[in-house]
Amino acid sequence: MLIQDYYPVIGGAERQLATLAPRLVELGISVTVYTRQAPGLPPTETLSGVPVHRLPVPGSRATRSLSFTVNVLNRLKTLRPDVIHAHNLFSPSTTAVLAKKLFDIPIIAKVVRGGHLGDLHQLRERALGRYRVNWLCRNVDRFVTISAEIGEELAKLGVTNERRAFIPNGVDCERFCPVTIEVKAGLRKKLKLPDALTVVYTGRLASEKRIEDIVSIWPSVRDKYPGASLLVVGTGEQAAVLRKMGTPGVIFTGPVDDVAPYLKAADIFVLPSVTEGLSNALLEAMASGLACIATDVGGARELITPGESGILIPPKNPSVLLEQLLKVLAKTEDRVPLGQKARAHVTEYFSLDFVARSIDRLYHDVLGRKLT
Repeated sequence: MLIQDYYPVIGGAERQLATLAPRLVELGISVTVYTRQAPGLPPTETLSGVPVHRLPVPGSRATRSLSFTVNVLNRLKTLRPDVIHAHNLFSPSTTAVLAKKLFDIPIIAKVVRGGHLGDLHQLRERALGRYRVNWLCRNVDRFVTISAEIGEELAKLGVTNERRAFIPNGVDCERFCPVTIEVKAGLRKKLKLPDALTVVYTGRLASEKRIEDIVSIWPSVRDKYPGASLLVVGTGEQAAVLRKMGTPGVIFTGPVDDVAPYLKAADIFVLPSVTEGLSNALLEAMASGLACIATDVGGARELITPGESGILIPPKNPSVLLEQLLKVLAKTEDRVPLGQKARAHVTEYFSLDFVARSIDRLYHDVLGRKLT
């Protein structure tokens, strides 16, 4: 596994791989992770049965990418894995293609995000970007796509259906699960939260997440529901700006080690992003049995059937967000079924075990194609 950052550095791709890799080990796959050195973390350690190697990457961005590639290639020369699985289309995939050419190892590349902030769009904007995109499209044995949007982007570049594998992100449906009203009240007390209607956002506090949309409408929500709380769980470059916007009832937790208790303590989850791949935060909220309101971007439509397992709204539209949120807050008899159907959907199609078995089949398929 090649990835730019890895647990405990937290982002969507990092969290996904950190939860998936141990499940692959349980299926009998020997997994090794190569990532970049991060301050304060050891160069080598084993996490949940997975060896993690954090390689030094000094210098500028271009130099860091080159250092990562050279260091990984030196390791792969000795390790000689059966399959190389790169996570994103930047230096991990570049390194994977070079390893394929040097060592004749089949490679898989996961595209972690689509749209105007996605892997393909960002790569095109970089030096020699269009050449790199075409080079990857010619040399990657199989692309893993997590949304129809990403699949369509690759298809337009000439990547055939046979070379695209739709394998969504997965969620641990045992760790993220619904709780009773009594347990919910106990969690709110333990987390020092008001025992009242609670709306939650979990994830990075980044500009593309548009958390300001939900923070800006919160005074209008409190006009209807004076005791309601908005729980913003996470940290990021927008944290200071958002805190300045905060109004009564808005609670910022900062970074937390485990988001599961906060989801279980809440009633509704909101994701107002302008771009996503297949949101891990949304998966976790749905598995937790929450009624979810999300913008119709990225893979949200693969997760939510509008009006049945959640609510989809257009991005950058706080007035529609307010309208839909007030509707969901108003009717417990509607809110609970939304969460129940959300839970049922992700349990059937997006469980971590289902995804791990799909990855296992993909590896065997790629090796079979390689050997014939």
